[in-house]
Amino acid sequence: MALEKESNGLNNYEYALEGHFCDLSDTKDVEDVGTSLEGDANKLAYCVTDVPPWYLCIFLGIQHCLTAFGGIIAIPIILSQGLCLQHDALTQSHLISTIFFVSGICTLLQVVFGVRLPILQGGTFTLLAPSMAMLSMPEWTCPAWTHNASLVNTTSPEFTEVWQTRMRALQGSFIMGSLFQMFVGFSGLIGHFMRFIGPLTIAPTISLIGLSLFDSAGTSAGYHWGVAVMTTALITLFSQYLRHIPVPIPAYSIHKKLQFTRVYIFQILPVLLGIVFSWLICYILTAYDVLPTDPENYGYLARTDLKKDVISKAPWITFPYPCQWGMPTVSLAGAVGILAGVISSMIESVGDYHACARLSGAPPPPKHAINRGIGMEGLGCLLAGAWGTGNGTTSYSENVGALGITKVGSRMVILFSGVLMVVMGMMGKVAAIFTTIPEPVMGGMFLVMFGVISAAGVSNLQYVNMNSSRNIFVFGFSMFSALVIPNWILKHPEAISTGLVELDQVLQVLLTTSMFVGGFIGFILDNTIPGSKHERGILAWNEAHEGDFSNTLESREVYNLPFGISTYFSSFPWLRHIPFCPPGVTASLEETEADTDSLENKQPLGHLESSQVIIGATL
Repeated sequence: MALEKESNGLNNYEYALEGHFCDLSDTKDVEDVGTSLEGDANKLAYCVTDVPPWYLCIFLGIQHCLTAFGGIIAIPIILSQGLCLQHDALTQSHLISTIFFVSGICTLLQVVFGVRLPILQGGTFTLLAPSMAMLSMPEWTCPAWTHNASLVNTTSPEFTEVWQTRMRALQGSFIMGSLFQMFVGFSGLIGHFMRFIGPLTIAPTISLIGLSLFDSAGTSAGYHWGVAVMTTALITLFSQYLRHIPVPIPAYSIHKKLQFTRVYIFQILPVLLGIVFSWLICYILTAYDVLPTDPENYGYLARTDLKKDVISKAPWITFPYPCQWGMPTVSLAGAVGILAGVISSMIESVGDYHACARLSGAPPPPKHAINRGIGMEGLGCLLAGAWGTGNGTTSYSENVGALGITKVGSRMVILFSGVLMVVMGMMGKVAAIFTTIPEPVMGGMFLVMFGVISAAGVSNLQYVNMNSSRNIFVFGFSMFSALVIPNWILKHPEAISTGLVELDQVLQVLLTTSMFVGGFIGFILDNTIPGSKHERGILAWNEAHEGDFSNTLESREVYNLPFGISTYFSSFPWLRHIPFCPPGVTASLEETEADTDSLENKQPLGHLESSQVIIGATL
């Protein structure tokens, strides 16, 4: 398909992308958003290079932050169990502030210097699984007294050293993993890695990310199943039953004064609305002492006044800084374990880039933009490790889906989101408020989120011929082995004894990480058992990109570096051979064309953590 370029009064372009195109108008105000939501589902109100009015940027930037809200705050809360911080809400609030702050910085770097698409950066459950596996090792098991709230003195040096030593070990592991990701991205190796990946490797890997976290969901929900089920029911109601029902929102314009614009708020913010409603109901039940006041009684942890002192203790302004928990330490076992999650995160992000380009009215990302984006995500993981978030950063699939809902693909909106997250990270009391969410409410959210992640993995089997006994064997054996082996290793940690302590630790982390075990077995079997590409789903997997194209002029406008950097680089012909540098002005179409043979497509909507994989051979 040839690219159609039309210039309008704003000197922007219209990109025709296989039925996805940006229909620009000369007059753009807040009514455009409502019109785009009601009109043609393929028309965009603002393309990737457009700049909406400042007030619209702020509103939509807040919306993107709220869309990522559930995933961002869930990671520190789950991680606090492995860090022995269950009863230290103030430190949990510091972790939430830090992850918001770093996510904002990484978003700004990615949009300005990375892939340059409107794509939000934040923490990922892909890296949470190997982190929890590392913290479950015998030397990092929490002391028994940290599980008893009456015995925990959160200000004592002993307790501080307990959780900070574990955090420093995580930081060092993420820093080492990020160096590998930066190398793979900036060297252009990501395309070669993905040549060996198929749906039968991806499906068990993604599914096991959600399944491996079932214990955290069950523990949190079990504190009060009534509240947890209520939260799950509300999220289900908003996201499935009410998602196509618009809500009238008052809006004001100079020409039409006060009017109402219909917005599909249930489709955009189902998780946030479910948490807020459940949180409010728990507050009312707490105020009238319907919930028990005795800590020994069932349902006590559903009260909202358990951590009320955290808000008063938290500072108004805080500034996270590198090495705030001490100098990171490095262990071979931790670095190798995190490496498995980093590889999965890279593959997920490549799919996000292609989905984001389609939904934002941009040409398919060329190779240099993909390489730069993966390398910049590696830099983001490096920053996350240095600051001590306990997690890395990756592209957020939820926010890519939000682009398709709002029909606003401007990267300026995501820049506002990044700035907002940085500001939220410096507001200590905002993060402290998040820690007062009752445990059962979070448990209800986990039931939905982890279930969707598991289903997202299984959905990759749509490309595979599941009537084939070969494929049934590969998927079934990979999934079942990934449940059996980690469970047995956790019950018999002494079984691994090679005589080398470092090797024992590496095997301990890898074999207790379900996503690694399932992904590795699926990778080996899928690439060694005879089978045609059609049977394995490789042909169907790559069909999504057969019609992709790239035009030199438009691709440069979207993906080239800002501030005249690309123009400066073009004066040095040898720089065009560097994988992450944009080609010169005279570069041919082939040099800026996306590598569609090696990069897979990821469906943008309805997937939380899709198209992720482990390449076991690299370990």
